[in-house]
Amino acid sequence: MIPRSVLYLGLLGVLPFAYCALAMVWPLIDFMQPYWGTAHRIAALYGLVILCFMSGVLWGFSTKSGGAFGYIFSVMPALWGFYITLTQHNFGLVSLIFGFGGLLLLDCWYWWQNLAPPWWMRLKFTLTVMVVMALLICDQSEFLRSLLSI
Repeated sequence: MIPRSVLYLGLLGVLPFAYCALAMVWPLIDFMQPYWGTAHRIAALYGLVILCFMSGVLWGFSTKSGGAFGYIFSVMPALWGFYITLTQHNFGLVSLIFGFGGLLLLDCWYWWQNLAPPWWMRLKFTLTVMVVMALLICDQSEFLRSLLSI
């Protein structure tokens, strides 16, 4: 069973992605733009932060085994995040989607190696689906606005 505090914190961590998806489809609700910039910018920066944070989590899992592969794999999300900051503006969200997909694969590897808690994959699959869906909505917001006649 996923510990409640972990589940709640994980769901709270998805909220900025959900906000960005909604704000990009319905720009009138983008109340953070005067303070933080566009929802696209917030999604891209927050995604980078979360990829780097998850690298730290994977690094922590690696300390349980001490094997080199765990440490090498653990830095991949942060390096991917660094890479996507160098890409074209319109490619960043797609790169984040691939980054979170790759992170889920790494999570599977750590879980399979018994380095992650038994409930880890249930949590990570749920959160990753939510994050990827929000990023897809962000990436396709113009198309969705045209469908909704907004």
